[in-house]
Amino acid sequence: MRIAELSRVTGVPAPTIKYYVREGLLPPGERTNRNQAQYDERHVRRIKLVRALVEAGGLSIATARDVLAKIDAPEHDMLTAVGKAQFAMSTPPQRQEGDEEAWEAATRRVDDLIARRGWHSVPTNPARRTLASALVALERLGQYDKLDLLDTYAEAAERIVAAEIEVLLRRPDVDSMAEGLVVWTALGDVMLSSLRRIAQEDAATPRLGGVSARPGGEGPENGTAS
Repeated sequence: MRIAELSRVTGVPAPTIKYYVREGLLPPGERTNRNQAQYDERHVRRIKLVRALVEAGGLSIATARDVLAKIDAPEHDMLTAVGKAQFAMSTPPQRQEGDEEAWEAATRRVDDLIARRGWHSVPTNPARRTLASALVALERLGQYDKLDLLDTYAEAAERIVAAEIEVLLRRPDVDSMAEGLVVWTALGDVMLSSLRRIAQEDAATPRLGGVSARPGGEGPENGTAS
């Protein structure tokens, strides 16, 4: 297919497709002459993946390019391939001056959690530092009761990831597994955050005496009484 057809199929404007090619997110089409190129289903799939990473997953172009490079590398070790891709998607926060003791305590708490649950996690996993940063912030804000819920969060994460891996292992090859894990990591964070907020509304409404939303969209946000 030509670029106009590729644009129609994917819903992405032709200038954006050309931008993806220039930025190394999309391989160029096969040249048929000096001014034309042919694209195929591989390009359709890659464009959908790029949009998922950049638009829904919130990754920068540079990070998305790095993630895609990891997927495309001639890597036959499933664990290494997906690990590289996942790590490329994480940007751990920097420590603030004066927080050394808080960071050390939070890091120990994360290490203890991982050991207690028997998780396999290398020390260089950037998610460990991101989690420690969140614990530092909770400590600084005096949200000590939230810290007590760490194992509850871990249990929920275990259940979700176990289900995801079970589905991923049904895929036919390492490439599709790696692609799936990358997309699910990016979009799964969005989904989980959204579902959590919906569940918060459901759980809090009867306990706090609020008005739940109704099927027609009525609810406390527009002042409708029950």
